[in-house]
Amino acid sequence: MSDLPFGFGLPDRDPERRGDQGGGEGGQGGNPADPFGFGALFGGAGGSPEELMGKMPLFAELQKLMNWTGGPVNWDLARQGAISSLSAGHQPTSAAESSAAAEALRLADLWLDAVTDLPSGIERTLVWSRVEWVEQTLPAWTALIDPLAEKVVGAMTEALPAEAQAMAGPIAGIMGRMGGVMFGAQVGQALGKLAEEVLSSTDVGLPLAPAGAAVLVPQNLEAFAAGLDRPADEVRLFVALREAASQRLFAHVPWLRQQLTDAVHAYARGIRIDREAIERGIGEAMSGGLGGGMGGFDPNDPESLQRLMPLLEPEETPEQQMALRRLETLLALVEGWVDTVVAAAAKDRLPGAAALAETMRRRRATGGPAEQTFATLVGLELRPRRLRDAATVWAAMEQKHGAAERDRLWSHPDLLPTSVDLDEPMDFVARQQSMDDALAELTGDGTPEPPTDEGNEPRTPSSTTSRGSSSARCGPPAAPACSTPSRKPRARSARG
Repeated sequence: MSDLPFGFGLPDRDPERRGDQGGGEGGQGGNPADPFGFGALFGGAGGSPEELMGKMPLFAELQKLMNWTGGPVNWDLARQGAISSLSAGHQPTSAAESSAAAEALRLADLWLDAVTDLPSGIERTLVWSRVEWVEQTLPAWTALIDPLAEKVVGAMTEALPAEAQAMAGPIAGIMGRMGGVMFGAQVGQALGKLAEEVLSSTDVGLPLAPAGAAVLVPQNLEAFAAGLDRPADEVRLFVALREAASQRLFAHVPWLRQQLTDAVHAYARGIRIDREAIERGIGEAMSGGLGGGMGGFDPNDPESLQRLMPLLEPEETPEQQMALRRLETLLALVEGWVDTVVAAAAKDRLPGAAALAETMRRRRATGGPAEQTFATLVGLELRPRRLRDAATVWAAMEQKHGAAERDRLWSHPDLLPTSVDLDEPMDFVARQQSMDDALAELTGDGTPEPPTDEGNEPRTPSSTTSRGSSSARCGPPAAPACSTPSRKPRARSARG
């Protein structure tokens, strides 16, 4: 049987059986650009190999991926991957959900007016589906992740021996595009998982929506409320309170966004890959020095491979540890302040506020969705480990000094508690009173004249001498301040 069933196979090359009347040279007809008849596989189209490859869906997509020149992460692939993973459970938002979210955010802003001096930061209210969350937050993720990915690729290249780097030179562009494809696939998968869990635009601790936009994700809110013993509208209002509080902070503390971004980028700058340590570890593994038994490293043994994997991970450098402490502290202060003002606003208004607050604290402190996202990419965790300590600072500041003094700490980054201050939060709160007393005596704001000895000048407390100069109290001249009346920042010799 010469013909394949169902018409599969190449076209018959016999001109008589093809019905060709003409023929080419030597009696052979057909397309000279397609001497082997491969064009039939692509619908009879001829052309160059590149044109033929472009007509095959698989190779056309591969060609598109390899032509990416937009940076270290292929964001087209990331977007497609994330949306593809969400397509099965996608639910578009409705007008009723938009109306309910707008009303919840309006009421939340009204309640917050009574507990904080920071004015509203909401200019418009939005509801996003999971797919819309991915599309609308991509610019923020691009600004955060591109420097991390670029540094990882650079560190891996630097870790290569000089001979390997010289050999890789001619194909560096191809390697960079392949790296963009791999990062894009990872980011897309991570964002897809993240979009299934986030409740609002600030749920990960970072402001991801455009400035002034307060956002709720109704589909995820419904799933979150289903696992709680509280009414859905109460859960929506509680999440709206957190979103509105975060919007106030990020809108009226202009340096806060940049400080968070700088901390992430500082972590990226510290990425190093110790090639010698990797080579030494692999040598120990091959000789059985890593607990591999008498046989040493066995590439056919999955457990042996698992023991080898930690050697290939970059070790956290002192620079990264410092940046991570700074990031964790700042995230904890943001989360702690939000917890404190939301608790004050919801008190006596939402019956389940305390239980919902504890649920949110556990959700963030034990590793929320953002932690898996960044840990998947570069090992950076956005976990506010000091959340409870930070919340203690803000609550104690309000109790002892009032809400205005609490919020005034946001007027300059040097006024905020450091990671060392969070070790003893009550000591930090007590020091604020000492500083206020010293400044009041120095400026004479409503305080009696200090006692004098007969014939001598008034005595000045020695404690004011260290803070007496304006240069010791003031931060950098160009440092922006928030909209609350600011107290001059105290000098810091070192920050945790």
